Amino acid sequence: MNLPELSDAWKTGLSLAWTFYIAVLSVWIVLQKRTPVATLGWILSLSALPYVGFGIYYFFGPQRLRKQRLKRLRTRASAHNARDISLIRSAAREAPPALQQLAALGAASCGLPLSSATAADLLSGGAATFDAILAAVDAAQHHIHLEYYIYEPDGIGTRLRDSLVARARAGVQVRLLIDALGSKRVGRRFLAPLREAGAQIALFHDSRIGRRLRPVINYRTHRKIVVCDGCVGFTGGVNITDEEDRRARADAYHDVHLRLEGAAVRWLQTTFLEDWAYATGERPRGAGDEQLGRMLPTLEAGRIPVQIVSSGPDTPLEPIHRLQVAAIHGATQRCWLTTPYFVPTEAALLALTSAALRGVDVRVLVPARSDSRVVSAAARSYFSELISAGVKIWEYRERMLHSKTLVVDEHCAMIGTANFDQRSFSLNFEVMAVVYGPTLAEALAAQFEADLQHASPVRRRRPRFVARLGEAGARLLSPLL
Repeated sequence: MNLPELSDAWKTGLSLAWTFYIAVLSVWIVLQKRTPVATLGWILSLSALPYVGFGIYYFFGPQRLRKQRLKRLRTRASAHNARDISLIRSAAREAPPALQQLAALGAASCGLPLSSATAADLLSGGAATFDAILAAVDAAQHHIHLEYYIYEPDGIGTRLRDSLVARARAGVQVRLLIDALGSKRVGRRFLAPLREAGAQIALFHDSRIGRRLRPVINYRTHRKIVVCDGCVGFTGGVNITDEEDRRARADAYHDVHLRLEGAAVRWLQTTFLEDWAYATGERPRGAGDEQLGRMLPTLEAGRIPVQIVSSGPDTPLEPIHRLQVAAIHGATQRCWLTTPYFVPTEAALLALTSAALRGVDVRVLVPARSDSRVVSAAARSYFSELISAGVKIWEYRERMLHSKTLVVDEHCAMIGTANFDQRSFSLNFEVMAVVYGPTLAEALAAQFEADLQHASPVRRRRPRFVARLGEAGARLLSPLL
């Protein structure tokens, strides 16, 4: 065989190998049953990376995770007292049909029902949030459960750790669940006092290679949950870091959080316990167990209707995404959105522009300078379309804006951990509190208007070619941001 013949043989072999690679990769991606655009995008982009594409898709491609819902736990959590059920039904009957349907959508998509709270307090800023959490921790008598995406071993992280150590030494059961990637700076030395005091610590989705058959680097718990004695709960945007506390840093993030009391806390508790079971393999005991009973106590019913909504890659229904889009579609007066990362899906973009076109006061507040230039560029690529439809956009200029809230009309307020982007809607594990009625809606609306004092309106603009090209390029990455 001469050299030209050998060269032709190699060409034929490489062509067959590339064809086989494309065929196998395409079948693998198509079977995921994602959107046509996402499916074609993955196939076309990885076609240019023979065999290396397998590794990229293996590590970073979409997965459908299975996270068991603990039926016994949910059954126990559903054991409301008669007065709580009566108040919830009464509130549902009095609510407008749109809110009734919204609550039904939340329950059907994530499995957590409408509940109630005796108190729903908005906490503005990290300082107020940390003080409230520390007060609840110091007062705990039976257990303290914490779940965080970011827990830093800095000033506030150390202060909270020391408070947890003190309560653990006093006999209080402490469980701390932190995201392995978001809290990667927390090391064994920092956690050693907690373990020595008897606290339990777990990592969510250990990111080290070899810990799972298929890595889950792209799927994080972005939840921020604190539950003390099953009766006081916290959630919102504030992580445990000095970057959220102006007492420690003048340029600290501007953020908000929510403190809850009453029956709705049991659903924050349920969310935490299911995440704990998923991360550790430890299952709560039977519904009659005394320990579980103290974690899910019978709580006083409240007059504030509250629904806890959880979402993540373990469900294809995207509950938070559905609920926010449905709320915007149902708006008749106002729709005020605050988010640090604004990369809307097609459904969310259509909802916002449709609301504005029919005369709803639609406002979007985003940071002028995000901690991600790519995300900021992607967000700005949507501004012209939104402004043309009548959406008013402001950029918060004082500091990095990190709040994640939505106020719809006068009777619906949402606050939680989810950003207004594809990652939060479908890739991260998130949680959100939906508070029906004027209690939180008035407070969040006042907070929104106060934040506008530190923001500048975005006008119609025609950026330079280079800027437009950069924004358009960033927009192409929207499904990954």
